[in-house]
Amino acid sequence: QLQLVESGGGSVQPGGSLRISCTASGFTLDRYTIGWFRQAPGKDREVVSCISAGVSGSGGSTNYLDSVKGRFTISRDSAKNTVSLQMNRLNAEDTAVYYCAASITYFSASYINVGCPARREYSYWGQGIQVTVSS
Repeated sequence: QLQLVESGGGSVQPGGSLRISCTASGFTLDRYTIGWFRQAPGKDREVVSCISAGVSGSGGSTNYLDSVKGRFTISRDSAKNTVSLQMNRLNAEDTAVYYCAASITYFSASYINVGCPARREYSYWGQGIQVTVSS
């Protein structure tokens, strides 16, 4: 059974950091473009970051939502079959349920450099994890 499971969420004060991870079972994440999305109450689900397939660590092509650039970093750990999102200098606007997703469609590194694939391109989704930034 193909499954994605997020972990590491929770509550943090403004300016703090959290690291959330997405672990796969039943398939190898390195072979897929991975996206992190978030959905705040009353808002549409938006893509936060993505990383191209076929790379490990923080290498390869990545892209980020403008509001998180310089604060968030997406990376892979091939040995753990995991993709993580390190989130620094968090603020209240980052509060949301965060989802990881995997796309079976191949997107080149040059494609990812321009932007992340749209939500409809992702076939596998995690159940989501809450991140709350509050004082």
